[in-house]
Amino acid sequence: MKLSAPLFVSLAAFSQAVTALVAFPGAEGFGANAIGGRNGQVYVVTNLNDTGAGSLRDAVSATDRIVVFAVGGVIKISDRIVVSKRVTILGQTAPGDGITVYGNGWSFSNADDAIVRYIRIRMGKGGSAGKDAITIADGNRMIFDHVSVSWGRDETFSMNGVVSNVTVQNSIIAQGLQPHSAGGLIQTDGGVSLFRNLYIDNKTRNPKVKGVNEFTNNVVYNWGGGGGYIAGDSDGQSYANIIGNYFISGPSTSVTAFTRGNANFHGYVDNNYYDSDQNGKLDGSELGASSSNYGGMAIVSTKYNYPAVAYTMTPAEAVTYVTNYAGASKVRDSVDTQLIAQLQSWGTKGALISDEATMGGPGTLNGGTPATDTDGDGIPDAAEKQLGTDPNTKDSMKLDSSGYTYLEAWANSLVPSTYH
Repeated sequence: MKLSAPLFVSLAAFSQAVTALVAFPGAEGFGANAIGGRNGQVYVVTNLNDTGAGSLRDAVSATDRIVVFAVGGVIKISDRIVVSKRVTILGQTAPGDGITVYGNGWSFSNADDAIVRYIRIRMGKGGSAGKDAITIADGNRMIFDHVSVSWGRDETFSMNGVVSNVTVQNSIIAQGLQPHSAGGLIQTDGGVSLFRNLYIDNKTRNPKVKGVNEFTNNVVYNWGGGGGYIAGDSDGQSYANIIGNYFISGPSTSVTAFTRGNANFHGYVDNNYYDSDQNGKLDGSELGASSSNYGGMAIVSTKYNYPAVAYTMTPAEAVTYVTNYAGASKVRDSVDTQLIAQLQSWGTKGALISDEATMGGPGTLNGGTPATDTDGDGIPDAAEKQLGTDPNTKDSMKLDSSGYTYLEAWANSLVPSTYH
């Protein structure tokens, strides 16, 4: 199927378009049913401060909140941000070029029912030593969508422990910093879905999987000697579907796409491509379904019955998709723009870095102009008129006929819900 232009859902048609209440239209996989802060209160981020009233840190410090933004720009943080349970973060509501959080990492440990969309989390060399840009150590029902995460000091996006029902989709996981440049460990006791993501410029763990995993339509570029998709390397049992992905060697790549599998890692594999020649052209070929092509994992013939994507792209379509839409792509910042340019060199550009200054740091963002919101309930007056709510009454957290809050309905209408 040919990819078409993104589909935007109008405010008027939104509730009619939703037939099943997932986290948001387009949410898929194990984490699709996260509820976020739907049953709580709205919190409007009004400044770029690290701490205090109106800050993002304060917004996520309490349970049961939907967080929206009346400001855009770079938030420089000193300490790690710790997210509470049942929090929704809607970065697409920020004016201007959106939100980047720079300087340290985030913990979603035990942050059950998190929904995180359209935000950039860039840790950097000044962040806490031995920590990840995003960490989940225990937790259930979370979904991360269109997140750009980079520059972790240990790993960039890591899950470990009693973790289940998590989806990471449409995101960029990039440039774990040397000397431990790692995309992430996915070592969980429950299901994790990775759909339509770009792993780029990570020496190793793109990702490293131990447990139950659905890995579909991802693109992995310029991994280093530690490996691309690492198949467990463990005495524990793992069970994965690996479907429709594209692995593209870059200047740092010295090993094959799949490494360190063993008889304990059981993989159903289908239509995965590998372009190893670094010749400036996207001209890979399909990996045959043999153990030797997949790092020694145990190949199984029957697909595991995991929650799958609504539409499985071809590997080439997946490359087109992540090129256009992965990460916080409502407005691409300078970092993601550089990363996409590396990918589109098809093997000739890219590097493993030890300092984000190589990329120009987090760059600058246009803060934009906040829309008028007379009642301060998070929905601009103009949108309230379209929704049929009262711009003089705080009614954004009421449920519409679809089961979403009016606040969610407005925020969801700002970004595509599907690309096929």
